[in-house]
Amino acid sequence: MFEKSTWIRLPRNVVVGHGVRSQTVDVVDDLHLQGRPLFVTSPTPREVAADPIAADFEAAGLDPTLVTVEEATFGAVEEVIETAEAEGASYLVGIGGGKAIDIAKMASDHLDMGFLSVPTAASHDGIVSNRGSVPEGDTRHSVAAEPPLAVVADTEILANAPWELTTAGCADIISNYTAVMDWRLARRLKNAEYSEYAAALSEMTAEILVDNADLIRPGLEESAWVVTKALMSSGVAMSIANSSRPASGAEHLFSHQLDRLAPGAALHGHQVGVGAIMTAYLHGGERGIWRDIRDALASLDAPTTAAELGIDDETVVESLSTCHEIRDRYTILGDGMNERAAREVATKTGVIG
Repeated sequence: MFEKSTWIRLPRNVVVGHGVRSQTVDVVDDLHLQGRPLFVTSPTPREVAADPIAADFEAAGLDPTLVTVEEATFGAVEEVIETAEAEGASYLVGIGGGKAIDIAKMASDHLDMGFLSVPTAASHDGIVSNRGSVPEGDTRHSVAAEPPLAVVADTEILANAPWELTTAGCADIISNYTAVMDWRLARRLKNAEYSEYAAALSEMTAEILVDNADLIRPGLEESAWVVTKALMSSGVAMSIANSSRPASGAEHLFSHQLDRLAPGAALHGHQVGVGAIMTAYLHGGERGIWRDIRDALASLDAPTTAAELGIDDETVVESLSTCHEIRDRYTILGDGMNERAAREVATKTGVIG
């Protein structure tokens, strides 16, 4: 008798389009949220979106309180939790890029209250996923959390975000290709738990961006729309799988190791994009899709080499040959590559000279 059961938690409402920032109060009403909201933001998003949204809430007779975080740290999560308790907040609204939304997500999970996601940059799939990512020391922790109750993504704001943040989001999605390859390999070799639907959804989002990379350009709301929908699909895939597996494989291990060896050198999405070039080569050799991944990234102005990441060749080789040790997750890297093999892959794919 089949008795397996699972809970799939997804946002109730997703609002995407021009000027939808002004609909945030309506979204709250539709969710029947009561009480005082706490806005979690960072300096630039506060000016661009949080303050105008706060004015809308005040005009509607609501009384929002606000906390501005500088860095994504567990200390910032604690600050938000303490502020929410002190101010009697009933729900949270994360307004900004990755750090503000991840911090709001993790704090709301601890407080057992809902939160809304209002992204100001299409830089990562955390805007809708059930995972939060926070650096600590020389490592980065991915933490399970509840997904947002709703997402309000204003394409006017997203299109005007720094272009490098959008290209990082694109590269993060494109890296789903290799994440799914690793997931299927882990299923075949290690009987890892696997969701065909989540894998297909994740792979499809990567395919859409690769096929449309030449149409995604700075300052275009249409481009922001395509990228945002792809990021949301990727986040939903993780929620369906109840795991980051659909969007995180060896390419993410490579990026996490770069964070240790060269902290702050490059954006997360750009690092996983370069990692995807190399891990795709490992999966398919010369005939694999690594060239398609590289060409799509190049078309988007995303880095494809160590030099473009601002990282030296030796650091790339060290990261690729040691990153399998980061977590107990089976990938194409298996029990690791030796330095010579890592150098050969990085050289053949053009990542290093």
